[in-house]
Amino acid sequence: MAIESRPDRPSTVSDGGFEAAFSSLFNERFRRLFGYLARITGDGDLASDLAQGAFVQLYQRGSLPNDPGAWLLTVANNRLRDHQRTGRRRLTLLSHRRTDVPVPSPWQDAEAQVQRQERRAQVRLALEDVSPRDRELLLMHHAGYSYREIATALGVANGSVGTLLRRAGVAFRGAFERRFDASV
Repeated sequence: MAIESRPDRPSTVSDGGFEAAFSSLFNERFRRLFGYLARITGDGDLASDLAQGAFVQLYQRGSLPNDPGAWLLTVANNRLRDHQRTGRRRLTLLSHRRTDVPVPSPWQDAEAQVQRQERRAQVRLALEDVSPRDRELLLMHHAGYSYREIATALGVANGSVGTLLRRAGVAFRGAFERRFDASV
């Protein structure tokens, strides 16, 4: 299947196999998009709704954009902002309560697992103290999105992502040190 890409138009599947291309994209990208959204919202159900909504919107569009990963990330972020603005549901962004913490296995060191869980909770709390843009930058980067995808999703120049990430990292470290009187 060949995908045509022209600068003035979104990519289309030349042999009419949009559904096959969409299915492949879904299998390749859904887990990463869901993971990013789950981290930023702290709510697996909301993350699933947002990720599915982004894919539904792409399917309804009927053609693949030039950069599907960045397009999906942008749509999902916009859906999250819409959700936050309307207040239909109380969003518990990076809350203390997590339902996806695994149950300790008998062969794992319980103390080490407790320490990891405490560290994750500290990181979530420190993330609450940085700006929403810095939080999004750090979480997108941690989820494995490319600089190009991050730039497109946030509406910034590709070349500025590295600088913005460094600044966000400095802000995070400062927030962590202030909150916990310790270094990251």
